[in-house]
Amino acid sequence: MPLNLEDKKSIVAEVSAIAAEAHSVVAAEYHGLTVDQMTQLRAKARNSGVYLRVVKNTLARRALVGTEFECINDGLVGPLVLAFSQEDPGSAARLVKDFAKEHNKLVTKMLAIGGEMLAATELERLASMPTKDQAISMLMSVMKAPTEKLARTLNEVPGKLVRTVAAVRDAKQA
Repeated sequence: MPLNLEDKKSIVAEVSAIAAEAHSVVAAEYHGLTVDQMTQLRAKARNSGVYLRVVKNTLARRALVGTEFECINDGLVGPLVLAFSQEDPGSAARLVKDFAKEHNKLVTKMLAIGGEMLAATELERLASMPTKDQAISMLMSVMKAPTEKLARTLNEVPGKLVRTVAAVRDAKQA
């Protein structure tokens, strides 16, 4: 069913609004996936905070103009599904990577983060990026380490004194 001009404009506006606020994008070829498999992929995307959309390439090119993902416009060829990370930079990459393990028909073609297009082989690196909560946890552990070490060091002074007094007491008793 062909799209009329108003439908095309609304799709471009919707994808453009999502792309303007997204952290990263992954474009993957989905040729050969069944309808049930695509439905599973969409459900997993909704649960993980990823905007997933199959868009005609000409409409996607128009939607990405003026966003940091304009760098992938030249690679928009063939049947592609676009996955935009909305919560953290690695969520779309994790989704595509995990789904591609089970379904080899989903092939990553390109990805972009921060206005820079990356090779499809960089999917693993992007997927391994920590989530916001994990990054905060790592930062807090780094910030907490010096104070813990200081507390242990300060606690060692009275401990050493007690051990010295105990050794003197034991020497006098012997």
